[in-house]
Amino acid sequence: MNVMLRTAVLLSLALLAGCSSIQPWVMPYERGYLADPIMDPDRDRLVSSHRRHVFDVREGASGAAGTSGGGCGCN
Repeated sequence: MNVMLRTAVLLSLALLAGCSSIQPWVMPYERGYLADPIMDPDRDRLVSSHRRHVFDVREGASGAAGTSGGGCGCN
């Protein structure tokens, strides 16, 4: 039992050592790619407005996302 406990502790320490990192997750040269407008989920206002409307109608929630209306789809 003592050997299994030591093995489990060493294995967990080895796994946790892999999680620690001194380097930043995003390198400075990669930030340009992340700042690209194509990465913006709301880059097309018409599509995002339609998705919000469909979500409000599907959920039947009035005022959940700042819009009014009922579950029937009529505003």
